[in-house]
Amino acid sequence: MTALELHRPTDPGGASRGTGLLRRRPTLLAALACLASFTAFWTAQRLAHVTMIDLMVYRAEGLTVRGGGSLYDMVATSAQLPNTYPPFAALLFTPLTLLDVPAMRTLATAGNLLLLVAVVHLSLRLAGRPRQLPRPAAALALSAVLVWCEPVWTTLRYGQINLLLTALVLWDLTRRESHRLAGVGIGLAAGLKLTPALFAVFLALAGAVRAGRLLRSGAGVRAAWNPWLRQAAVATATFLATVLLSALVLPRDAHRFWTGIVFAADRVGEVEITANQSLRGTLARLLHTHDPGGAWAVAAGLTAVAGLALAVAALLRGERAWATVACAATALLISPISWSHHWVWCVPMLVLLGSEALGRTGTAARRRWAVTAVLGLMFCSFALWWVPHHWHHHQELHQNGGQMLLSAVYPLAGLAVLALTALRLRRTAGHGPAPRAAAEAGPAVPTAKGGRPPAP
Repeated sequence: MTALELHRPTDPGGASRGTGLLRRRPTLLAALACLASFTAFWTAQRLAHVTMIDLMVYRAEGLTVRGGGSLYDMVATSAQLPNTYPPFAALLFTPLTLLDVPAMRTLATAGNLLLLVAVVHLSLRLAGRPRQLPRPAAALALSAVLVWCEPVWTTLRYGQINLLLTALVLWDLTRRESHRLAGVGIGLAAGLKLTPALFAVFLALAGAVRAGRLLRSGAGVRAAWNPWLRQAAVATATFLATVLLSALVLPRDAHRFWTGIVFAADRVGEVEITANQSLRGTLARLLHTHDPGGAWAVAAGLTAVAGLALAVAALLRGERAWATVACAATALLISPISWSHHWVWCVPMLVLLGSEALGRTGTAARRRWAVTAVLGLMFCSFALWWVPHHWHHHQELHQNGGQMLLSAVYPLAGLAVLALTALRLRRTAGHGPAPRAAAEAGPAVPTAKGGRPPAP
């Protein structure tokens, strides 16, 4: 990312032709690099004969809706995979049935690559970067690199919707706080897959704390109805609208999902398999059991409280980017099942860490670049797949210490993000809260000129 922040050289005449072209046409060069990387990525996926198996399940859900069948009795593909999403998702999958399979796979891959660029763009916007080059150039250049992260690779390999969910949430959290529809993205994401609903909880908690402070300061009830509370309310209303729509169109499936399927966490897959990068999966492998039971309940509860507290504190401090990645890490850690491809949130995490490194010099910069490099290696190394693993063979229940460490790489990264958030808050504690405009702005976009506390 350092190349994205190049300063104009003191001697323009001595600059190389390549550097001069980079300054004059950064977006063009970044687009060409991104195109080359995406082409190589697409070729590698085709040579690997990816099945896009989850996309085939989505298509089967759409066919079931059109045929009037039971969404939660159907199984799809040779792996006999069931439907685990809310019925609203199946309604949105019905257009897939209008395409033949090759066309569907091609469009899904192209769409996910475009969504990656959107996620990177929104991540840069959230972090207030770049400050010298056009943001499209930075987004394209970073996308060329981040497409090779394991969660992104696996998302495209399976034809998953994780990048869409991430884009919806980030779109919400980078909008102007005064926008009346802020919160719709989070509500839609939660309607498709329940985990993003934690972002609405996080906004509601931050809004409640802010409202309490305003009321204690003598402000009226109207003033206490702040942007975060409003955004959480819009997200909740949008989510409830998805539930109502599915209940009207698919009453039998909606009733079955919300009264039974939603509580059947094991329906998604085997808890202990290495693909499950949640605390529950990690504890199952650590304790050599299919069901970590009470140990997971305690760990998830403590993590939820600590993670949400950090996210809320960061948002109240004006650190929206840190608040967002802390909430994302918390959601992924406490979810009963967090497949490795759910961790596409590594993209905004790495963008934020790189941005923090760019804002420092000397030893502080080197430390932050080292942290960024370590987390980048964790997400790009595919280390979780270095251990013995095979569907239905339960090899993960017999791992040694080294294998357990490798198969817990994403939960460790998530805990590291929470620890870094706590360290960030501790280091900025002496500087007081962000300026009033930034503190009141809620999820507005941070800028290079203000809205961020001074560097420690």
